[in-house]
Amino acid sequence: MKHLVIVGGGTSGWLAAMMLGETARQKRQALKVTVVESSRIPVIGVGEASTVVLSFVLQHLGIDPLTFLRETRGSIKLGIRHKDWRRVGYTYQGPLDEPHQLVKGAGGSQFLNVYEIAAGRPVAALHLFDTLMRHELSPYRQDPDGDLTPVSPYAFAYHFDNAELGRFLRRRADGPDEVDALVTGVERDSGTGAIAAVVLDDGSRIAGDFFIDCTGFRRQLIQKEMGADWISYSEELPVNRAMPFWLEHGPDKPISPYTLAWAREAGWMWFIPTQDRYGCGYVYSDRFLTPDQAKDEVERALGHKIEPRADIRMAVGRLDRPWIGNCLAMGLASGFLEPLEATSIHGTIVQLLVFSADYMKWPFEPSADAIAEYNRRIGRQFDDFRTFVNCHYVTERDDTPFWRHVRDHCIHPEARERLTAWREHMPRSSDFPSFLSGFPHTDATLYYPVLDGLGLLDRGVAQREMAQSPKLREKAREIAPQMRRSFSGAAGGALGHREFLETVAGAPI
Repeated sequence: MKHLVIVGGGTSGWLAAMMLGETARQKRQALKVTVVESSRIPVIGVGEASTVVLSFVLQHLGIDPLTFLRETRGSIKLGIRHKDWRRVGYTYQGPLDEPHQLVKGAGGSQFLNVYEIAAGRPVAALHLFDTLMRHELSPYRQDPDGDLTPVSPYAFAYHFDNAELGRFLRRRADGPDEVDALVTGVERDSGTGAIAAVVLDDGSRIAGDFFIDCTGFRRQLIQKEMGADWISYSEELPVNRAMPFWLEHGPDKPISPYTLAWAREAGWMWFIPTQDRYGCGYVYSDRFLTPDQAKDEVERALGHKIEPRADIRMAVGRLDRPWIGNCLAMGLASGFLEPLEATSIHGTIVQLLVFSADYMKWPFEPSADAIAEYNRRIGRQFDDFRTFVNCHYVTERDDTPFWRHVRDHCIHPEARERLTAWREHMPRSSDFPSFLSGFPHTDATLYYPVLDGLGLLDRGVAQREMAQSPKLREKAREIAPQMRRSFSGAAGGALGHREFLETVAGAPI
């Protein structure tokens, strides 16, 4: 039997315990799991969002979506509404559903997106979730007998308070031992340098075979003990502080089924609804604003005072080696980007999927080559996230010093290279080679609403590609109107998001 010791709980720690424990059971691997989490470390409960990959993991773990919403007091996320990014006064949407999923034989083709751009229509308009977002609707209807039924086959994402999510996962974990303590140090093998045990604040020790660092920004094991180096993204992603705060739901007002990302003078604000409140925050650059100035700007934008829960300095970037010896970093310990596209939990889940699928082999004695390969793949994952988020900053805005600085100094060469290529051809699946064993990652589907919303796709290029593919053009011409009619009918029967949440909760919100 191997002993896996996870240092730090929270979302990443308990996801690791649940997912790796489940993998071991499926593979009939003898694995003992211990989670060391201190109740004395406070958690700043802020609004957080997922991608649809969390839905698939919950399904795999046997957790019903309505149960998840009820127990976490969360809400549904159908996409992201981007306000004032392209220019002040302009809003575009990034729905999470994928229309090509319903087209037999579409494969990796993006022909519906290309068709919509060629016709001069926003690609988001060919998404059911766009319709639901615009009308504050849920993706469920209520049948005459009271049952809640999905209105489409599309998976959705979630909003939640991150502290509530950690507690939910902890309650649901079946099998791990739990130790409430602080880790104050480690014991190392004098010959190999591997971690032999972690030392706790009461002087006791926990020996193990493999250790996962889920200590967040502290990176207590992987960086302080094992010597991983930090690769900063601060030149490309210039926001470096976050000021979280809460807003109460207005009585009887709709609750948005989307994340709002509102571009501001020196960064952007997020608004994430849960059943209890909106978890909000201002992500900004302290090169252009002090914390007091940031607070003043938020209050001017909202028209009332706020009570910031913290003002957090963010290190944006990744580790050069998230896996060293018998220590693996997960979650914030492995890297962090501003939360614009919910890459944090998504990245953690995909890292766990890749690790369990390709490296968790018995007897568990990974080679140096396997560790190096994993580090290259996960490093590329973070770099792709960086480039995707960086592309959001290629905007028309030049109305403040921050936006002029971003335009002139912060666009990464890889983002410029991709945008240059997409002036010659529309984004296609072959632009995004798979290196994560087929698990979800940034791809053309994810880019289209953002690039289109920012005005970065050329209608003439789309028209040329449609002219070169008359069969696809005719197929799109037939399918697109059918989809719009279908979406209109589905939306017509959908519950309002607030009404849906009240039904799930069994009480008014």
